[in-house]
Amino acid sequence: MKVFVNNKPVELADGSRAFDLAEKLNLRAPHEALAALIGGVLYDLSHLLKEGDHVELIPFDDKRGKEVFWHTSAHVLAQAILRLWPEAKPTIGPPIESGFYYDFANLTISEHDLEKIEQEVEKIIRENYKPERHLFKNKEEALSRFKSNPYKKELIEGFEEGPITGYSQGEFFDLCRGPHLPSLGKIKAFKILKTSGAYWKGDPKRETLTRVYGISFPDRKLLKEYLTFLEEAKKRDHKVLGPKLGIFQIMEEAPGIPFILPKGMIIWERLLDFWRKIHRRAGYQEIKTPQLLSQELWERSGHWHFYKENMYTFEVEDRHFALKPMNCPGCMLYFRSQSHSYRDFPLRISEIGHVYRHELSGALSGLFRVRSFHQDDAHLFLLPSQIKEEILGIISLIEEIYGTFGLSYRLELSTRPAKSIGSDADWEVATKGLKEALDEWGKPYAINEGDGAFYGPKIDIHIRDTLNRSWQCGTIQYDMALPEKFQLEYMDSDSQHKRPVMIHRALFGSVERFLGILIEHFAGRFPLWISPLPIRIITVAERHNAYAHELALKIKHAGFICDVDDSNESVNKKIRTAQLMQINYMLTVGDKEVENRTASLRTRDNVVHGEIVIDTFLRALEQEQAERSIHSPYVAEVEA
Repeated sequence: MKVFVNNKPVELADGSRAFDLAEKLNLRAPHEALAALIGGVLYDLSHLLKEGDHVELIPFDDKRGKEVFWHTSAHVLAQAILRLWPEAKPTIGPPIESGFYYDFANLTISEHDLEKIEQEVEKIIRENYKPERHLFKNKEEALSRFKSNPYKKELIEGFEEGPITGYSQGEFFDLCRGPHLPSLGKIKAFKILKTSGAYWKGDPKRETLTRVYGISFPDRKLLKEYLTFLEEAKKRDHKVLGPKLGIFQIMEEAPGIPFILPKGMIIWERLLDFWRKIHRRAGYQEIKTPQLLSQELWERSGHWHFYKENMYTFEVEDRHFALKPMNCPGCMLYFRSQSHSYRDFPLRISEIGHVYRHELSGALSGLFRVRSFHQDDAHLFLLPSQIKEEILGIISLIEEIYGTFGLSYRLELSTRPAKSIGSDADWEVATKGLKEALDEWGKPYAINEGDGAFYGPKIDIHIRDTLNRSWQCGTIQYDMALPEKFQLEYMDSDSQHKRPVMIHRALFGSVERFLGILIEHFAGRFPLWISPLPIRIITVAERHNAYAHELALKIKHAGFICDVDDSNESVNKKIRTAQLMQINYMLTVGDKEVENRTASLRTRDNVVHGEIVIDTFLRALEQEQAERSIHSPYVAEVEA
């Protein structure tokens, strides 16, 4: 029998399985050959191969490989917990972006139990079970198998047509579609991270469950690196750094709606000034639409029917209104309020729109998941022939914005899903325009077949921060729905009324969330141009105060934020306080500096650069700020 791997033929005996192919290719290491991709479907390595199959053996460093690895690990976790607490009821245990979790009913544990669970996990891994797939004959057989677990029964009853499968490993059996690792021995490192509460199906009206999080790897070194990463991420946690540095605060009186504090407002305004400057240069016009709009508008856009549970609605003078969860319908009204010609296109309309969405309290997380935020939206109205050029223009903005902050990015094109609106011809034009732009941009991008929105294809933007974490921030979406729903028209060159092509896009995504990302990306050590307090003057003694304030005034007149620490604390303590506040530059003044009309420069990394000439220092800062530099090359200039 002949199969193909990377389009190269491999001879196997008839009746061979994917596991036999891995053996023949000597892919036996714990991180190799975790599952097999055949015809776009992921299978266990026990899957029977047939003549002519094109097989991709999935390793751990592939996202799909990690999902298989962590899904199997979640089963190991559940097996260990059931050995220790037999009365617990397992519910679901999916892989997540980093690791996995499993939710249990009828289970009460604490952090003190985690070591005991890990010991049982290690025992199960040493037993090296081979997960086995079981195909139920029908839904009734599956319900019978899980008759003592109401949560599994509820899942089964909700299944649509299709096969129902389960997996066993030793005495443990779970409802699962798979696939799973060929053997538990592939798991070489396993760590339980924490436990928390959760609601069944995420519904606060349903039962409270116990959630246990874990992580696992095919190599102990990878676990060690991951735990080091977690420690670094903990130090950068924006929920801790933000309030500590006076950037934002969440208060009980406004759950999920952040207060942006004075230092946060400095960063906020500079972010938006930067955003506006490059958008004006790129030909965008900015508008501001109302936050409160009538029920009729949301019915027309479709939100009242499909999104109402996530909207804040109320009645005013016998009429129903909602706080906007997104900006698009308001911009549609703006476009429709005027007549348009093909000569107006491309028409680029931007908005920093304040939106509100009802998020469950358990889902709220600092600035990353809030109930009120600002979207940096834009809606572009185009002719079909302008799609590629406009997408290239948006990608150019992406490059400039993220590059300014030292954030790398990758792009993903998502194509037509099974359920969608619009004609085949419309989808072909839209997808072709997006793809041609990505091809012309010349950088690698991924294609997610069938993952587009129902109203059009889209390009998602994933950024990577200093810790190599991925964040999905911006998006570029082609929309066939709203121009139709709002009957948007323009007069074409043939004097016919036609629908415009519409693209909406966001680059920061949520300004609040982007601010949170920047706090963690820079660990609170903001570059000069967005630093909320870049310069502090520190006096050695009270007799130096007058000069310090004179110097501060000069620095402020040069356009920089600056303050003076003339407290009675020691110089060392003043410096330590400034470093904890992540102030970029500390200028110490004593007798020598007063006499010479200079200052002694120390940077927040605790490097002392010695006595400097103030005018030279300010010229260096002016250049750094103008360039929006995230580094500090000016230090060498000052020293020179």
